[in-house]
Amino acid sequence: MPRAAEVQNAMHEAHPDEPHWYLPSVGTDRGLQGMGVGSALLRQQLDLCDRLGQPAYLESSNITNIPFYEGLGFRATGEIRLPGGGPTLWPMWREPAHADAPSPG
Repeated sequence: MPRAAEVQNAMHEAHPDEPHWYLPSVGTDRGLQGMGVGSALLRQQLDLCDRLGQPAYLESSNITNIPFYEGLGFRATGEIRLPGGGPTLWPMWREPAHADAPSPG
């Protein structure tokens, strides 16, 4: 439990304060990778973010996925080095495609 708390604290410190949609985990079964399944799932959520005029945030746990997320409009904002030799995470931010859309509520 202490280790989990350290990881959560490291992620929390990097998490943006600005209102946004947080996409905590995205994954595709190995047999379906490269077929557009993950892209379709993300695009559905990102379309909603765009309609609402809301940015999106995620952390990539694999540096080789950064170009994939960049293709969806995300940009890496830094690195999160997890304590105890844990993997590096790359926080990524995406502004809505239609930033002039009205915000909810």
